[in-house]
Amino acid sequence: MTGPLSDLRIVEFSGQGPGPFAGGLLADFGADVIRVDRPGEPLLSPKYDFYNRNKRSIALNLKSDAGREAALALVAAADVVIEGFRPGVMDRLGLGYDVCATVSRRIIFGSMTGWGPNGPMAMEAGHDINYLALTGALDAIGYPDRPPAPPLNLVADLGGGGMYLAFGILAAVHEARRSGQGQRVDAAMIDGVSHLMSAFSAFTQQGTWTDRRADNIVDGGSPDYGCYETADGKHVAVGAIEPQFYAALLEVLGLDAATLPDRADRANWPALKQLFAERFRQRTRAEWETAMAGRDACFSPVLSIAEAWEHPQMQAREVHAQFDGLVHPSPAPRLSRTPGSLRRATPEPGENSREIWTDWGLPQALWDRLGGGDSPAAGGAR
Repeated sequence: MTGPLSDLRIVEFSGQGPGPFAGGLLADFGADVIRVDRPGEPLLSPKYDFYNRNKRSIALNLKSDAGREAALALVAAADVVIEGFRPGVMDRLGLGYDVCATVSRRIIFGSMTGWGPNGPMAMEAGHDINYLALTGALDAIGYPDRPPAPPLNLVADLGGGGMYLAFGILAAVHEARRSGQGQRVDAAMIDGVSHLMSAFSAFTQQGTWTDRRADNIVDGGSPDYGCYETADGKHVAVGAIEPQFYAALLEVLGLDAATLPDRADRANWPALKQLFAERFRQRTRAEWETAMAGRDACFSPVLSIAEAWEHPQMQAREVHAQFDGLVHPSPAPRLSRTPGSLRRATPEPGENSREIWTDWGLPQALWDRLGGGDSPAAGGAR
C-alpha cells in the first residue's frame, strides 16, 4: 500500500455521511481502512458510494457474541476507530470507547455526532440542515424574500463534520505516537460549523455584519460579490471585492466608476446590482467568459456538475479522474512526494473478510467460530 498514511490501520463502523467521508479522506492517502459492514445488501450501490473507495470491507453481526469479539479483535490490531452512531449506541453494543481502550491503550476512538454527546438535544435525530440551522449559518445563507437556502449538505456533514473528524484523528495519532496513549476524538457538527463561522461571529460583534440575508459583503448583498444571469439563461459569478478587481470588472462591463454610485455606501448596493444585472443580461455566458479572460475581474462561469468535468482549468489540474468506469474527484490536497491515489473500488459488504483476517493476523479459531470459510456465514463474515 502507498501513501503517507500507509502505516495507519483504521476500523470504521459502517454509517452514512461524515464518518465515511472522514475515513475516505484518510483512505485516499494510504490508510488501511477496514469498514465493518452489516451482513446483507448495502443501502447504496457500492459503485456509486464514492466515500468508501480505497477501503476494504468485512461483514459482522455486531449483535452476536462472535461478531462483537471479532470487532474487538480488529480494534486491538488497529490504530483508529471511526463511528458515527447516536451517543450510547456503541456502548450498548459493547464496543464503546471504554471497552475499546481496554483492548488497546493506544486506540484513537473517533466519534462523529451532530449535536455532541451531551446537552438537551444530544439524543435527537438530525441531518446537516438541522445542525446548520442551530449554528446561525443557515440563517445567513440565501435571500431575504425567501427561506434560508440549504447549501447542499456540504457545510455541516462534510466541512464541519467529516473534515474536523479527520483532522482530530490525525492530531490524536500524532500525539499517541509520542505518548503511547490513545484518546477519544469527539467531533460534533455544531462545533465544526461554529468554528467555520469564526469570521462572521467576529463581524457580528464588530457591528459590520447584519442579520439580514444578502445584505453583507460575501452573502450576495454586495454588487461585486454574487451571481448574475446571462443572455442565454445561464449564470456567472463575480467576487471583485478589492479595488483593482472592481475596477477591472467595471471596465469589462463598460461602466465608468466616476458616474456610478459609491459602492462603499450600502444604500447604493441595490441600484448597482440592478445595473450589473442589466449589463450581464446583454451577453451569453460564453461571451462573458471570452471578455473576462485574463482581466483579473474575479469572474467565473457558474457550471453544472457535468460541465465542471469538462472545463479546461479543471482538466488541466486533473481535478477529476476516470476510476472504476466513473468520474471521481481526485484525492485532495496534493502532496508533492507522497500523494493520495485511487486504488480500490468500493467493496461489497464483506467482500474482503478473509483477506483482512489474514493481513491483520487475527485468530483462526475466532474465524472458525464466525463460520468463516470462503462463503457467507450465519455469524456474518465471509
